[in-house]
Amino acid sequence: MNSKTSIFRGITLIALVLIVLMPFILPSVTLATEILIFALAALACNLLLGYTGLLSFGQGIFFGGGAYSASLVMIHFNFGLISALLISILVGAALAFIVGSLSIRRTGIYFVMLTLAFTQMAYFLAYTFSDWTGGDNGLLDVPRPALNILGITVSDLKSSESFYAFVAIVFFVVFVFARRVIHSPFGTTLVAIRENENRSSAVGFSTNHFKLVAFVISGSITGLAGALYAMLLNFAPLSNIDLVMSENILIMTIIGGTSSLLGSLLGAGAIVLLGDVLSSIWPRWMMILGVALIAVVLFLPGGLWGGVTSLFNKLISNKKNKEESSTEVSK
Repeated sequence: MNSKTSIFRGITLIALVLIVLMPFILPSVTLATEILIFALAALACNLLLGYTGLLSFGQGIFFGGGAYSASLVMIHFNFGLISALLISILVGAALAFIVGSLSIRRTGIYFVMLTLAFTQMAYFLAYTFSDWTGGDNGLLDVPRPALNILGITVSDLKSSESFYAFVAIVFFVVFVFARRVIHSPFGTTLVAIRENENRSSAVGFSTNHFKLVAFVISGSITGLAGALYAMLLNFAPLSNIDLVMSENILIMTIIGGTSSLLGSLLGAGAIVLLGDVLSSIWPRWMMILGVALIAVVLFLPGGLWGGVTSLFNKLISNKKNKEESSTEVSK
């Protein structure tokens, strides 16, 4: 077994352990579910920001699109759980294809401004078509269908514990899939584009094609997260598609650590927990979040996961130095 395989399995094992422990160490199972759902959205954002170098403010479009599409087909057409989630994935991918195919024609600040413009357009469209989206009131009475496989009801998902178990399985499957993607030749090409797009283009890669595929993958995962969030709340609020949602997903990604899928879980956990704890103590808790973000950018450029790995490496280095010193003394 080579070192890359060992690291891959080690990271996957850490993710699995965190998923299993979260319902027991957090204040509530619902809070743990919310963290996993936003970790999905942050993971999808990381594929763009961390591995492709695309700072997109359009993640809220895909999140809200997934939430609305899954909710509408369940409310009006009685779609089941799996089919509704598949619809959210397809809608997220389609929206990402539209936004991505137009935005990637520009780079830098112009790319960022295009994604901002699309997010504002999506918000006002959702607000305008209130007959479908509920407008300010959002979509009410979003059901949480039972999990049926081949016509057999596996779980009704009514309890918080059963829904967490389902979301945990979905997250773990997507996590493994995303790690396979980034460790594939496709993922290596994305990193090359992030480091030097001009050189990647010069050696023959169609950089826009790779960036668009990354957009579609990210949009599909974000759409899935949006659908799960609507089922968790039994409600699809207008804020799902707001610019603030895109900002929150980006902040989770940065605080957790770009170029680290496990960091996405840490970032989502940190922000959701901060929001849950601090909002009950101080109504202006977002100021503390701003301070936390500044601190991470200044002192932990690799995010929370970067800080953990840096500390771990220092401990190993100190241990090796002590062993070498003791060996020299004994000689």
